[in-house]
Amino acid sequence: MTAILPVVHVEATTLPEGWEKAVLAAWEQGTPIATQYDQEGDPPSRDVFLALRIADPMAEPRIHRAFPGGIEDLEVYRQEVLYGVHDHWVDPAAGKWEYTYHERLTAYDTPGVIPVDQLQGVVDALVAAPHTRRAQAVTWKAWMDPGVIDPPCLQRLWFRIFDDTLVLAAHMRSNDAFKAAFMNMYAFTDLQREVAERVSEGLGRAIRVGPYVHCADSFHIYGSYFQEFEGFLKSLEQRTFEQRTYRTEDVQPIIEEARERLRATLDLEARTGRKGL
Repeated sequence: MTAILPVVHVEATTLPEGWEKAVLAAWEQGTPIATQYDQEGDPPSRDVFLALRIADPMAEPRIHRAFPGGIEDLEVYRQEVLYGVHDHWVDPAAGKWEYTYHERLTAYDTPGVIPVDQLQGVVDALVAAPHTRRAQAVTWKAWMDPGVIDPPCLQRLWFRIFDDTLVLAAHMRSNDAFKAAFMNMYAFTDLQREVAERVSEGLGRAIRVGPYVHCADSFHIYGSYFQEFEGFLKSLEQRTFEQRTYRTEDVQPIIEEARERLRATLDLEARTGRKGL
């Protein structure tokens, strides 16, 4: 039988609820299929096309305890996306990063053209016409990305205002459901909050954060970590939803410590000229 990529539609109220439901849907409904990252003996991944809608992405609890990584990793990634704290690590010629999402969204350049701040363009477009369908930012560079080892998974962000609420749709070509998607969603929704604040200032009235939509052409769970994923499934059976999540206030001291360490690291890099990896 020919493999078919299932189209999965998930509705949720909060961010951790949506991620959890989406990951379970990929596990339960995903088509077995090989990937370019498989090692000999790895089971095939499980893969779906995901359309996830989160009604209130800023509502608490906002953090799922089971996402791979720690609170410090989550805060650093958030600052990478929103503020470009590691944009100076982008240096393909030196074997360092090919890009960051922040760099692509705020300094998108083409050969011979001045870099474009697409996020500022989004804000300007929404202030000029809040109902516009043209407020978007893209990442893909067709002249270079198909040939790089790790091309951008995020393809575009699309913003629109409905009844003074800002909707964001994030479109991913590929998304590691278990090990990357939660951090992506967490950072993108915080970016949604920041754009709403900037548009509010421009319009002179409050624009609230509205629903968040996460679309992934390939929302997958890699066979290489199925055993690790089994532990995640057991945690769902053994713990209540409240026990599986954090409210932001629960981990605020850890977030503040992460910010201090990040500031110290960035200061050291600035003083020594060291540029990351």
